[in-house]
Amino acid sequence: MGKDTIADIITSIRNADMNRKGTVRITSTNTTENIVKILLREGFIENVRKHQERDKYFLVSTLRHKRNKKGSYRRILNLKRISRPGLRIYSNYQRIPRILGGMGILILSTSRGIMTDREARLERLGGEILCCIW
Repeated sequence: MGKDTIADIITSIRNADMNRKGTVRITSTNTTENIVKILLREGFIENVRKHQERDKYFLVSTLRHKRNKKGSYRRILNLKRISRPGLRIYSNYQRIPRILGGMGILILSTSRGIMTDREARLERLGGEILCCIW
């Protein structure tokens, strides 16, 4: 079995969010860079920078937190992996599901690259549903 880099991204961001960490270090590949750019553009991540350590590149991203000083910590990110290596989930543009009535986003891998569900509907493209974020 190979590594599932998308599941690694989702797990590391979810764990950092639950443990109230400010930054997440993710190995840099083309897929991970595109997913992190979408998260940055949609406002789930505050900042991303590329870091080199020896001969490997990493993406260091700063998470966006909502903290209430009097109350408890509130999680802001809910991430779920949809398509996985053992069960791929595909959808055409007409049947792309809406997350929370359009409040959340789906990340799809299409023939024109990785994009959100809104972009895929506008371009009338279907593809593999990678994950959802709300």
